[in-house]
Amino acid sequence: MATLFLILIYLTFISLGLPDALLGAAWPVMRLDLGMPLDGAGMIFIIISGGTIISSFCSGWVVGRFGTGKVTTFSVLFTAAALLGSSFGHTVWWFMLLAVPLGLGAGSVDAALNNYVATHYKAHHMSWLHCFWGVGAFIGPIIIGARLRQDNNWRGAYLSLGLMQAAISVILFIALPMWKKAGANAEAKGGDAGTAGKTENSNDAKSDTAGANTGNKNVSAAETASGNILVNSKSILRIPGVWQALLTFFLYCSCEYTVGLWGASFLSEMRGFEKPAAASAVSLYYAGITIGRFFSGLLNMRFKGQQLIRGGLCIILLGGILFLLPLPAFISLPALLLIGLGCSPVFPNMIQLTPERFGAENSQKIIGWQMGCAYTGITVVPPLLGIMAAHISMLVVPAAILCYVALMLFLSERINVKCRASAKLTEFCKKLS
Repeated sequence: MATLFLILIYLTFISLGLPDALLGAAWPVMRLDLGMPLDGAGMIFIIISGGTIISSFCSGWVVGRFGTGKVTTFSVLFTAAALLGSSFGHTVWWFMLLAVPLGLGAGSVDAALNNYVATHYKAHHMSWLHCFWGVGAFIGPIIIGARLRQDNNWRGAYLSLGLMQAAISVILFIALPMWKKAGANAEAKGGDAGTAGKTENSNDAKSDTAGANTGNKNVSAAETASGNILVNSKSILRIPGVWQALLTFFLYCSCEYTVGLWGASFLSEMRGFEKPAAASAVSLYYAGITIGRFFSGLLNMRFKGQQLIRGGLCIILLGGILFLLPLPAFISLPALLLIGLGCSPVFPNMIQLTPERFGAENSQKIIGWQMGCAYTGITVVPPLLGIMAAHISMLVVPAAILCYVALMLFLSERINVKCRASAKLTEFCKKLS
């Protein structure tokens, strides 16, 4: 039962990744069909990400009200409907309309499942969970490239992926009764749940009463670091390290989605790749993320999450330098692979460390905020870079990636310092008491 339920969660993350690479991979051809400029993808992207931001920030309340199972099922159904509808689109306005349910569907399920796995399973499961997101994101450009080579039909790729999403939503609907039972018995049945006896709504029920139980607004660092006190939304930023974590999520997803959205255009415009080849080449980036997250899960059994984050960011730097330098065109392919490999441990380990750093009682709210900041970065930065690239040069893309990663390295180390200081203060206060 526990294994079957975990497979269901992995399958859901495949569905979450399926739409993520579609727009960027198909855009070099789509924009000609729709009569749009190079930076026109930014408008659609902003609407998708805007919906995701709203649903991410509201995820704590939504999951508490309806439960993780229902939120997941209907979110996947929303994305399936949006993809199927997009396959019939002939104007950019139609895509902008369907971008709304596509974004709303992604945000809630992302925050809900990330928190569920972070509070119920060990770190390697979080890496493997996001490995399956990479499987979905890897499939998208492959299908786009194949359809472009076959009949130059990007709409067929949207239709195929929409049907896959619809099939997954049917499976999730049938499996709805599993959620409460699996949430309550995950550890008892031999899974390696991190928190025994938790139901799927335990964190959210506690979060809903946070305001009543936390009357003192001046929450001390010791209390919040120990995880023994629930904070309301106004107090989240007072927890040591939280604002640095939120900014790190903003920068990481800005980096990840910048590569996904503009990678094919960069290869086509700057490195002379044919458009179908450029679309397929982006799959190397997602292959790097997918393969890297599988091995990251194994490495989680030996190394700390902070170490894997540090190593991943250094690998992104190396790949970004190769992508930027005027080297032979084929070097761009291993550069994309390296960037993907570097990205692989960063996001899942930042999520997994959230309950440990800021308290399990606060994790659903904080993860919701982290997802909101991540999608704010997705909404603002890649479209802005597209405008800059259209007016300056596509070299803006790899240059920006290097800047993001350097800042993430600094912020990540600052979070580690603050959390260690808070832990020492907590231990000191316990000794005094």
